[in-house]
Amino acid sequence: MCRNITVLRGLEPAATSEEIYAAALQYVRKVTGVGSLSSTTRGPIERAAAEVAKITEQLLAEMPERKVPPQTVPPLRRPEVRARLGLD
Repeated sequence: MCRNITVLRGLEPAATSEEIYAAALQYVRKVTGVGSLSSTTRGPIERAAAEVAKITEQLLAEMPERKVPPQTVPPLRRPEVRARLGLD
């Protein structure tokens, strides 16, 4: 369903809260079919993403160490994405 969500388990350094929230937001937007946030969708989407992020952080903390690191780099660690989003 969400093929484009980056694997966060096993990253070095570990996934940040920002990366976890971005993945959660992507998931929530995918399952709801919301392409862009509006004044009516922003609140519910952001609340759901925060809950999913909280659960994801707990899940990642409980998972055993990966033997092989993920093959892809999370988008928020890519310079071109950070520049496009104005994060640098």
